[in-house]
Amino acid sequence: MSGLSYQSSGVDLNLYGQAMKKLPALMQRTRTAGVMELPGGFAGLFRLAALRQWTDPVLVSGTDGVGTKIKLALRMQKFNTIGIDLVAMCVNDCLCLGATPLFFLDYIAMGRDNPELLEQLVSGVSDGCVQSQAALLGGETAIMPDLYADGDFDMAGFCVAAADRAELINGKERIQPGDVFIGVPSSGFHSNGYSLIRKAVFEHAGLSVDDPLESMSSTVGEVLLTPTRIYAPLVQKLQEAVANPSIHGIAHITGGGLCENLSRILPNGITARLQRDSWNPAPAFGWLQSLG
Repeated sequence: MSGLSYQSSGVDLNLYGQAMKKLPALMQRTRTAGVMELPGGFAGLFRLAALRQWTDPVLVSGTDGVGTKIKLALRMQKFNTIGIDLVAMCVNDCLCLGATPLFFLDYIAMGRDNPELLEQLVSGVSDGCVQSQAALLGGETAIMPDLYADGDFDMAGFCVAAADRAELINGKERIQPGDVFIGVPSSGFHSNGYSLIRKAVFEHAGLSVDDPLESMSSTVGEVLLTPTRIYAPLVQKLQEAVANPSIHGIAHITGGGLCENLSRILPNGITARLQRDSWNPAPAFGWLQSLG
């Protein structure tokens, strides 16, 4: 009888090592001026010299996951975009305060070593960091065969951003009667509501990910897996185009929809009035609604 080992317990350290070798290049492409080299270090380093442009710099942080949209990625066996969703969910929250993304860290847990899966997941995270101009500073990969089924995984992320205290966008202090809300289009369903979406599409309507949606020149799976839009480039352009504090508030429309998320930035005694006929919802929303 041979002795116990990690491999006999479901963790292949050789495969784990192979996976780790592919990650530095994905991190390197996100590198920004603040990143400091620390080969073999236990933590990432980021210089705060850039914050000297501000009188009273404030760090802003956000953490999130992508919920059961992961189930859709597993159903499609397509994993190179779900990391974009992860970055977007964290970065977009920080943008609501007018903060500039600095760096990002991820946590990936899976049931067994899978270098190809890990590379695809981190590739998406890397793409999201490039879009956000945030450095992928580090992360953690946990192989837990007794906690996750073979093939299953989960992801979480953490973003650190910064802003000058005087320029923080705090809707509860800035929003006034007569202010105008401007809606910015999403790329689709983003990363919220997928427990209900999956039930409506696959159980209630009986559709499959490969079914065509001719009105959108796409398939069901492609529409549902569309990555969450990262608003960092847009917010940066707005901040450059208008004098602060012309932007009085920003709301990230996630779980709870328009009503719950707008209320999070409104001062006491002020309500929002939305004109339902002032915009046309994207075709994907009408399609989903038609399923009942």
